[in-house]
Amino acid sequence: MHVAIIMGGSERWAARRGVSRSAACDEGAEAVRTTVEAAVRVGVATLTLYAVPASDQVRPIGDPDLLTAVLMRYLFIETRRCVEQAIRVHVIGRRERMEKSLTDAVSRSERLTAAGSRMRLRIVIDYSSHDRLVRAAWSADPDARLMPEEFHRRLQEVDASALAAGAVDLLIRTGGAKRLSDFMLWEAAYAELHFAKCLWPDFNARLFERALGDYLERQRRFDVLVAGAG
Repeated sequence: MHVAIIMGGSERWAARRGVSRSAACDEGAEAVRTTVEAAVRVGVATLTLYAVPASDQVRPIGDPDLLTAVLMRYLFIETRRCVEQAIRVHVIGRRERMEKSLTDAVSRSERLTAAGSRMRLRIVIDYSSHDRLVRAAWSADPDARLMPEEFHRRLQEVDASALAAGAVDLLIRTGGAKRLSDFMLWEAAYAELHFAKCLWPDFNARLFERALGDYLERQRRFDVLVAGAG
């Protein structure tokens, strides 16, 4: 099962509480840690976290600097735990535009967790799904019909460093907004959508398991309907 999460609301969380950015980073990293542990516990195969959108997006999701700091904090503290739990960490996005401190942290986590086989944790930074789709289409022969399988292969070539994953089964978004915000438009085309009103630092294992439980219940009802129709 592939679960993807758009982590919205970190900046608003800090503003509403009148707390420092450091406090927001601490709480945001804790939300990542508890969510990752919950995903491992229930047997999720791939967890993709949308952290920082492309910097040239018109409607950014929160404050990229704050979200980057959250991830830096998580990678620095939790990489050893990921190794112990056999979680493979991989970062997707335009690495050439990342700060060196972040690329160093990413490379270290990817190297140390490369043998992980229990769950794939994909962290998405400086990413635009629209840009991926356009570049994949432009790479094709304009006179050729591009079948879905071939288009997916070209998407993988656009993100050559990406750890491959299948279609998204469940897409969760925190922060109250109800939009995909240019996130995995191809992979999430048939995903179930779950919009949580809470801000990202308040997201926890209980809310993750509730979203997953709602998804599984809908799947069971769908299976019953299909079986009855047959």
